[in-house]
Amino acid sequence: MSVLKELQDRSNNTCELCAATENLKMYLVPPKTEEIADHAILACETCISQIEDPEKIDPNHWRSLNDSMWSQYTPVKVVAWRMLNQLKGEGWPVDLLGMMYMEPEELEFAKAAGGFADDEDKVVHRDCNGVILAPGDSVVLIKDLKVKGSSMVAKQGTAVRRISLDPENANFIEGKVEGQTIVIITEYVKKI
Repeated sequence: MSVLKELQDRSNNTCELCAATENLKMYLVPPKTEEIADHAILACETCISQIEDPEKIDPNHWRSLNDSMWSQYTPVKVVAWRMLNQLKGEGWPVDLLGMMYMEPEELEFAKAAGGFADDEDKVVHRDCNGVILAPGDSVVLIKDLKVKGSSMVAKQGTAVRRISLDPENANFIEGKVEGQTIVIITEYVKKI
């Protein structure tokens, strides 16, 4: 049996990433070079073109990873993990990555393409709505906050511009309020 036929049988002739049924091809998952089913997926041209060229990525197309990340087949999970990591800036992929389970050898395969080694150790700061915060962002306080060690109260609705992030704790950011630099808990801010 050919590898393509094996993949078609395995996937019921649908893209193993987005479930499309048109323009399906075998995609060999890098860095693997041996053409066997354990190293390949059946994917549509849309998925393959976006995997191969990050400039073409349409984040909404990849919401289907919510289903495909649970595949029993290693190469499907590996590609899902890689795409979710590329899309982390969208917010929703971070939640899916948090739920995703991979065996150590699957994770090693996923990271083998490069560029993923430090991602798990990276601290991600989120506002009260789960939106990812970056250094230099502006936020607004969603409740009055008493500043410890002073008589100052930072009022709800106060804009805090050009925040900085605590590199070791995802719950803390720093910003200036009334000319004073304070530490703010991320659950009390909303990104502007």
